[in-house]
Amino acid sequence: MRTKLGLIGLMATISLLLSSISLAADTPSARPTDTAMVTATAIFAGGCFWGVDAVFKHVKGVSEVVSGYAGGDAATAHYEQVSNGSTGHAEAIRVRFNPAQVSYQQLLQVFFSVAHDPTQLNRQGPDVGSQYRSAIFYASPEQQMAAQSYTQQLTAARTFSAPIVTQVVPLRQFYPAEEHHQNYLVLHPNQPYIVVNDMPKLQQLRKQFPVFYQ
Repeated sequence: MRTKLGLIGLMATISLLLSSISLAADTPSARPTDTAMVTATAIFAGGCFWGVDAVFKHVKGVSEVVSGYAGGDAATAHYEQVSNGSTGHAEAIRVRFNPAQVSYQQLLQVFFSVAHDPTQLNRQGPDVGSQYRSAIFYASPEQQMAAQSYTQQLTAARTFSAPIVTQVVPLRQFYPAEEHHQNYLVLHPNQPYIVVNDMPKLQQLRKQFPVFYQ
């Protein structure tokens, strides 16, 4: 009887252990990494960040877009100083995206085709100055290669009637802009500048890249 009871006890212990393992395996920390949580970062500058921000917020696979400054130092990463065009900064955006849903190459397509005009030197539409220049700030050799290669492809194909002037430069640091510049189009959809310069970009995104649009 003791042997049988001992066996029953052992089986009960094993059952409890298996149960514990099963529960542990089902906890978030023990599950395999969800691909939806994997993110990469891209930094683009294409004129006033209000419109560029809005375009990329409507791209599937993008989880976050922040308006800010890139190309200069922390001390001058403020709108009033950047606006004078002498800080080295460009108005830029930081895009967080899931490479399993949208690739860096596809983001480049949106950047060149919809977000801005890559043939305008140190300006974009009505905005003039080096702070409105076209630039790709790469964070890795892979991004540098992709950006340079795609620019060369567009040039060889004569996609634009004028030369592409987009800079492809290493990212030093990205500085988020002031809070009132974030998500600007959504908060000010009827502002004349937004209606004239930026709303058409969203229409073009939907038209040219319906698969990407969200």
